[in-house]
Amino acid sequence: MNYLAHGYRFLDSPQFLAGTAVPDWLSVVNRRVRARSRLVQPAVEETDCNDIRNIGRGILQHHHDDDAFHRCQPFQQMESILAAEFRRHMPDRFDHRPGFLGHIVVELMLDAALAARDETLLDRYYAAMSLVDSRMVERAVNQMATRQTDRLAWFIDRFLEERFLEDYVDDERIFFRINQVLHRVRLPAMEKAAIEVLTSARELLLQRGHELLDVITLAGKQ
Repeated sequence: MNYLAHGYRFLDSPQFLAGTAVPDWLSVVNRRVRARSRLVQPAVEETDCNDIRNIGRGILQHHHDDDAFHRCQPFQQMESILAAEFRRHMPDRFDHRPGFLGHIVVELMLDAALAARDETLLDRYYAAMSLVDSRMVERAVNQMATRQTDRLAWFIDRFLEERFLEDYVDDERIFFRINQVLHRVRLPAMEKAAIEVLTSARELLLQRGHELLDVITLAGKQ
């Protein structure tokens, strides 16, 4: 799951909403900094600080939803379909990109499908997220994570400025964003011809995204 799918149900609880984004923010800021459930759960249970409690509960929700999402049959089917389509453009059997892309493109295009379903959703998402103090989030996370970071607040501010989730609604712009991700994980960029797979993925998620959203809904609130 990606940012919007994780958070769209919780726009009325900005700190909880921010917590749902923390694991993905950390994966960009420093992949060695992890907010794992085994560390977050006791912090949530033992703290008297509402900031830590609310951010932590959002983090736990993220992990809870990811667990249900990645194990469900619709996700695995769509991941396999898209990985096979990418493999046609990347036939080298030692190329690790098709499986990786099959996974993340389902997630990103689910966000795009959510945004297409409700044209106000992205504005409401960013408005809710902007109510949270990025420095407070960083302080809270540093009390629950595997190690300290001094870059999380900076990245949250940039996340709000760039609004890159808006790029997911366009094939050319999401192509650019996915190549940024590939660069970050040290894999080669997609060739331009792979845009046709992104077009196919968008249609697939518009048709079947509701199956994934149903899984999230049934998983419930943590």
